[in-house]
Amino acid sequence: MTAVYPVLATVAAYLLGSLSFAVIVTRVMGLSDPRTYGSKNPGATNVLRSGSKAAAIVTLLLDAMKGWLPVALVMWFGHPYGLEDGTVALVGLAAFLGHLWPVFFRFQGGKGVATALGVLVGISGWLGLATAATWLIIAFFFRYSSLASLVAAAFAPVYYLLVDGVVWYAEGTIAASIVVMALLLAWRHRENIQRLIAGTESRLGSKKAKPAEGEESAKAKPSAKVKAKH
Repeated sequence: MTAVYPVLATVAAYLLGSLSFAVIVTRVMGLSDPRTYGSKNPGATNVLRSGSKAAAIVTLLLDAMKGWLPVALVMWFGHPYGLEDGTVALVGLAAFLGHLWPVFFRFQGGKGVATALGVLVGISGWLGLATAATWLIIAFFFRYSSLASLVAAAFAPVYYLLVDGVVWYAEGTIAASIVVMALLLAWRHRENIQRLIAGTESRLGSKKAKPAEGEESAKAKPSAKVKAKH
């Protein structure tokens, strides 16, 4: 029976991760579905494009919470049930995968930045703080959310292994889980990487993109009629 507990914990973590709070929060607040505008990514950054900072903040916190909660529960209460570091690694990765490919939302999820951060905070508050600080520094100086996410993800496993034996004792399974999350996060940002290279990636605080061609032509019609009258 003990062998069943890690499996149950991992499945539960995936199901929790599958709750796409960007979609849920916007529905509750009567906002547009984030999958229909902007980057079409169901995440806090795209929800911010709706104009509601409150919705974006709530989404960010809930997405982080669903990564933190299963890891924290296993670390706090898992030992009597045989849930050790290997299970911590599994539930953290499962929650992250649930966000990327949510079973409740046709496996169309977000990029996993907030959820990955929640997992890291669950493993260690210091690890989460160091990773979040990296994101803030890069975002402040370069004004690219995607670049900040990529750099923070790359440094997360480095931080975990760098202070082994100082702040915590690094475990191989947890380190491997963090590396996998970093690689998947980079893969989910592949289009952002292409735009960064091309110099077309939007910066934090930048205005919305120009209207689509159909909208531009519609706006151009009245001026054409005016010219015809003259």
